[in-house]
Amino acid sequence: MFLLGLTGSIGMGKSTTAQMFVDEGCAVWDADAAVHRLYAKGGAAVPLFAEAFPQAIVDGAVSRPALKDIIASDPAALKQIEQIVHPLVGKDRADFIAAATSDIIVLDIPILFETGGDAHMDAVACVTVDPQTQKERVMARGTMTEAQFETIRAKQMPNDEKCERSDFIIPTDTLETARKAVKTTLQSIRERLDHA
Repeated sequence: MFLLGLTGSIGMGKSTTAQMFVDEGCAVWDADAAVHRLYAKGGAAVPLFAEAFPQAIVDGAVSRPALKDIIASDPAALKQIEQIVHPLVGKDRADFIAAATSDIIVLDIPILFETGGDAHMDAVACVTVDPQTQKERVMARGTMTEAQFETIRAKQMPNDEKCERSDFIIPTDTLETARKAVKTTLQSIRERLDHA
């Protein structure tokens, strides 16, 4: 079993690329989706947040906007929130890996390098596109202002550095280019597995 970390900054085409790995027969675990599951009604994070931050619970689920407000009024709360969420996400990931049957498991983690998660991967693939296309994609979603986008981009590790630290680069300027890079990446990993 081979663990491939999939990372990339906002607007780089990571979700689309993750789906390409699924299409190629890989099991794909999505960190953001795991957090959504944990925060949803009946999710494992709900009782823990109900105890630590009761004001974050809305309609039986953890409210992301409420968490943002809590962090805005008390930046120290972020550490406490991470101490609740990170172990739960880790368990979700471990359960997924234990249940997966594919030879290559792709772990889609936006802040892989920022959290040191790359140390637990057999290899890392980074999705990338030029800064202008990145910005156009994010702005086209219509979910944030240019200032919000720049704030997020400033917090993330620079794209060049992510690419430099990755074993595989997946350019996402076109779907065709991305698909070809996904196939090449998997071919390279499977060759490595065959010779192991």
